[in-house]
Amino acid sequence: MAHILGIRIQRFKALGDVTLGKIKYDEQVEELPAFGCLIGPNGSGKSTVLDAFGFLADCLTENVEAACDKPHRGGFHKLRTQGETGPIQFDVYYREHKNARPISYTLAIDERHGVPYVASEMLRQRRKGQKHGRPFPFLKLEDSQGLVWAGDKTEDEEDAEQVTVALDDPSRLAITTLGQLKNHPRIVGFRSYIENWYLSYFVPDAARTMPPIGAQKHLNRTGDNIGNVVQYMERTQGARFGTILQKIGKRIPGVRSVAHKKSEDGRLLLAFNELGYEDPFYAQSMSDGTLKMFAYLLLLEDPEPRPFIGIEEPENGLYHKLVERLAIELKAHAEERDTNVLVTTHSPYFVDALAPEQVWLIQRNDKGRSELTRAADMPTIKELVAEGIPLGSLWYSNHFHERVGL
Repeated sequence: MAHILGIRIQRFKALGDVTLGKIKYDEQVEELPAFGCLIGPNGSGKSTVLDAFGFLADCLTENVEAACDKPHRGGFHKLRTQGETGPIQFDVYYREHKNARPISYTLAIDERHGVPYVASEMLRQRRKGQKHGRPFPFLKLEDSQGLVWAGDKTEDEEDAEQVTVALDDPSRLAITTLGQLKNHPRIVGFRSYIENWYLSYFVPDAARTMPPIGAQKHLNRTGDNIGNVVQYMERTQGARFGTILQKIGKRIPGVRSVAHKKSEDGRLLLAFNELGYEDPFYAQSMSDGTLKMFAYLLLLEDPEPRPFIGIEEPENGLYHKLVERLAIELKAHAEERDTNVLVTTHSPYFVDALAPEQVWLIQRNDKGRSELTRAADMPTIKELVAEGIPLGSLWYSNHFHERVGL
């Protein structure tokens, strides 16, 4: 499974220059853990970090102009950090599987005549056996023109075919176009990796809708196709499907099992069988918390797990005793499936389930820029956790804020 080792975000809203994990080949920095959590006050930049991932994915699946002009972003001039003149830039450092050599991708987006465009792109990887020095570029473009290396000669990449490219649409990423050609395997792999990121914007009312019959492979961002995903899993998982629904039902208090039925007009109904009741209750009458918990647990049972999952404040609408349970489930999924899960939270109960290496405090400095501080790097925090004090309790009692001067 592909895994992010680090990401650097520059000049994106309040994120003037922030880094999560390791982004440089020769830098001795801890890699981004499989599970990560961002905490901090309202307006500190937690949602912006997740939106940076969403923005990068939108740039790939659409183009940079469309990504900038999403209603919640408001255009390039609102996205670029105030007072900055350079491009918005992302550096993603990842590996395709556990034993693969890391690959780095750099994307810079600037504005020209009021229109955002791709200023530069680079995809690099170290040669086999190389431990020091600059990695080899398989894609290197400036203003939609440059070089790309075809083939997959891992022994001697310099012998791969070098091709000059000139893209006619400056708003589209080269990895979007070239990532469809099988003679560029690293670009194809990275394109597929980003396309499979999942950022949750779960809307309980959307999950209560009755979608038309039709199996769908993955849960979408709002969760309005939750019944279609259940239908797909029933079709593809065979006997395992019943076990999955029973397993999920046991993790939601008061729910014995979950099933789906077809309505008379050909739509899907999710049925929840609750303790003490003979007849089922349907999704339309279930609480926000029950639907949200079911959606997240269904997401974690995906037979083809997403390589990156981003969730904003998953605790909203959940009973407080369910919050820590959900944190444990998400953390276990990330570690067992070797995927990346990144969440934001305001809940100390959620943080109680985590280790200092998995939590970052985000706050604004005196210039209005967001800064990240890992809990494990705060003096005495690790020692207090080792003594048995839960991490969330330390956060709630202001130990985090005192350590960083808030």
